Amino acid sequence: MIGHEFIGEVVEIEPEVKRVKNGDRVVVPSFISCGACWYCQEKLFSLCDGTHPKPELREPLLGYPTAGIHGYTHAFGRDAGSHAAYIRVPHADMDCFKVPDGVADETALFLSDAAPTGYMAADFCGIRPGDTVAVWGCGGVGLMVQQSARLMGAERVIAIDRFPERLKMARDHAGSETIDDTQVHGVLEALKEMTGGRGPDACIAAVGMEAHGTGAQYAYHRVKQALRLETGRGRALREAAMGCRKGGTLSVLGAYGLIDKFPMSVIMSKDMTVRTTQQHGQAYMDRLLAHAEKGELNPASFATPWLVARGRTAGLRHVQAQDGRLRARGVRAVGTARRKPARADAVYPLPSARFSRGASCPSSRG
Repeated sequence: MIGHEFIGEVVEIEPEVKRVKNGDRVVVPSFISCGACWYCQEKLFSLCDGTHPKPELREPLLGYPTAGIHGYTHAFGRDAGSHAAYIRVPHADMDCFKVPDGVADETALFLSDAAPTGYMAADFCGIRPGDTVAVWGCGGVGLMVQQSARLMGAERVIAIDRFPERLKMARDHAGSETIDDTQVHGVLEALKEMTGGRGPDACIAAVGMEAHGTGAQYAYHRVKQALRLETGRGRALREAAMGCRKGGTLSVLGAYGLIDKFPMSVIMSKDMTVRTTQQHGQAYMDRLLAHAEKGELNPASFATPWLVARGRTAGLRHVQAQDGRLRARGVRAVGTARRKPARADAVYPLPSARFSRGASCPSSRG
């Protein structure tokens, strides 16, 4: 089943649950965290050791398994997704966050995955007042990166994309300066001109393996993809590394497979810091809810128009047709960090919750 971004209302809890109660409206991060393993204790929640039922599927690819995810494939745990009448919510005390009354469903919904992903990418940059941040990608997550960078004190945010409707949303909803990469001689030259020759203090690659491009290098990668010699086009990632100033930070949240010509020499020679991960949503949820309650962050204001522009509102319309509520149900949580369930839907004696009155939506980075 698909769906890893969702909110809901608690309708039943296990006796051990302490943080939420029946009737609470909650938002649930996409990665499932046990709260007990070393990684969760270090607030590296997407690296949790206790929530992937078949870690042997991840070890050949990564060396070590990572956390399970709602609504993903066997490689990510095969936990049921949120496009259903009832949703399992393992480890409810770790993974259910009560939504304040003043935060609308549409805003809370995006706090489950897309908003914390963008917020985390900006946080990785250590933004200081006066900094200039460049963001590759004006999709749903890219727009959230841009607003988050502003919240953290960036003086200028420069957005790079090629679709006029997305660039317009970056200007209108995130207050970003924009570069249309089809209308300039080169993005790097444009960034140098806009920053007095120094370059942005931080560059954030919010575009993944399907980045568009032009020229011989782009054609080269398309051919390699067609021949299954690589699984991702690294054009945006290379451009971000090249565009960042010396001693700057490269934050990567785009999803990549195996890519060719990764610019490691650029990163080393320019003394750059590189930060990347999937998403530690639990680490940022309290901050995001506080921003949303104060009106400082409203991802629905720009994420929903992006979904409309991309023709991806069918799921939201389905939610509205059901009075804006998808019923959701939780089960007992997975056991301790070392305990591996025999199957993805196994039941173990740790706190969990059942919830309804929710919504779910598709997610896209870029």
